[in-house]
Amino acid sequence: MIFTQRFFASLILCGMITACSVLDAPTAEEIPTLPATETPLQTPTIDWFPASATPSPEAFVPYTATPEMRPGLGDTTLSDSFTDDSLWDTAASDQGSSSVEENRLTLAVQAKIYLISLRHDLSMDNFYAEITAQPNLCRGEDSYGLLIRAHAVAYYRFSLTCNGMVSAERIRFNNIQQLHEPIASGDAPIGPPDEVRIGVWVVGTEMRLFLNGHYQFTVQDASYASGSLGVFARSAGDTPVTVNFSDLMIQSVTYLAPTRTPMP
Repeated sequence: MIFTQRFFASLILCGMITACSVLDAPTAEEIPTLPATETPLQTPTIDWFPASATPSPEAFVPYTATPEMRPGLGDTTLSDSFTDDSLWDTAASDQGSSSVEENRLTLAVQAKIYLISLRHDLSMDNFYAEITAQPNLCRGEDSYGLLIRAHAVAYYRFSLTCNGMVSAERIRFNNIQQLHEPIASGDAPIGPPDEVRIGVWVVGTEMRLFLNGHYQFTVQDASYASGSLGVFARSAGDTPVTVNFSDLMIQSVTYLAPTRTPMP
């Protein structure tokens, strides 16, 4: 509300009289008149919405669709329901065993033993492969996983540990070269009885790991151009490890990586 100049003067006069009240309000004749030359009193105006700094417009970021991490997938070139034990390395000893039965390949190893099984008569360069792994006895840093471009003593190894970590290595005889450090994955089972679908997309020197269809990481290495496919189980501690593998599927991949245009 904006008070008039006359009412302001009455308030000032009321403050000067000790017993002033609403009933004693002065008459019009008692209110002094300001000289015409004086500037009228200004009633302060409350600014309920003070100005604030205008934010700088944010840069527009166009929407980008999630890139296809498994481009060029083609027809299924091989499927294996694990009914023929002659297609895989099988063996049995006091240290461990590899056996095919009931539509699965089972690797069982004793404490601190590492065992692999490769598929026979198979050589691939570019492909996408998936296999289901189900750890039955597994704990801590015990590991299992998929071998690609594999030979008896040289291969790439994609590992899952039973504490939920994933990694990748290049193996040659007893030499292990880490290609991707262990990282935690919500798709890696924390021990039994869960199962996981392991997938690897391989083109040229690039290899991408997937768990349950979810992309995990990419590694690049030019050491091995082709080879077979296999699985492994490893006991890292003082307890045995048993892992079942089933439902192997391999697809062709037709994909050319984009090339960079040289700078002028």
